[in-house]
Amino acid sequence: MPVYMDIHRIGPEVKPEDVAKAHARDLEVQGKYGVNYTKYWINESAGKIFCLCHAPNAEAAVQVHREAHGLVAENIIQVEPDVADLFLGGSELNSAGAALLPGASADERDPGIRTILFTDIVESTALTNRVGDEAAVKLFAIHDQIVRDALTALGGREIKHLGDGIMASFVSAAAAVKCASRVQSEITKHARGNEDGAIKVRIGVAAGEPVEHHNDLFGCTVQLAARLCSHAEPEQILVSNVVAELCEGKALPFQELGEVELKGFDHPVRVHAVGWAS
Repeated sequence: MPVYMDIHRIGPEVKPEDVAKAHARDLEVQGKYGVNYTKYWINESAGKIFCLCHAPNAEAAVQVHREAHGLVAENIIQVEPDVADLFLGGSELNSAGAALLPGASADERDPGIRTILFTDIVESTALTNRVGDEAAVKLFAIHDQIVRDALTALGGREIKHLGDGIMASFVSAAAAVKCASRVQSEITKHARGNEDGAIKVRIGVAAGEPVEHHNDLFGCTVQLAARLCSHAEPEQILVSNVVAELCEGKALPFQELGEVELKGFDHPVRVHAVGWAS
């Protein structure tokens, strides 16, 4: 059965207990329409709710909300179940069906924001030509192991292996920045003892809501993280302004670089570099 995510805008007067009651009414009605609302995310600061459900079609999902409480979503999109699980994770739920932050108490609700990280081995084709296919495969494997170890240590989820890089998702923006710093540090350590086969990596990090401007799960955030990665210099970590804002108070070393033009974006993007060497 198809999986859908719908997006509601809410005002400050709407409280988590109000959302819980509405979700409970959905559960009472949904069987009539063959729908199963499984969980929801509340982003109180942005005034948004994201609901995930299995439904025969989008209209059936909308009809459940309409009959249960009249709070029809502003937008609804079909998502791939595997992709949703990769980006958002399994999500622990409280008794009301609200997604919680991993390992958190029932009061620490997951706002649905995710931070996306890309790594890219610099000049991977030239590296392969220089050291040969067999040696290059070993170097790429070292990159993969360093990144995956850092993801495991800092709670990241690998989304996709890109041949000469990895895309990953984080609940915590600070964890994503720490992961990027750890990757650069470990790659540098490896390079010191392997000058003939040294690799360098660039990293881009961006954060955002499940659905922003396009009907694509984290599409804009993924594109921004990828563009930041492409724009970064060798051994550099570039992050979006949202990532830097989410990390306020975490004592992470950011250097503001101002606004940069990135392909695919209509307006300049405010960018920060991470001082990982310090």
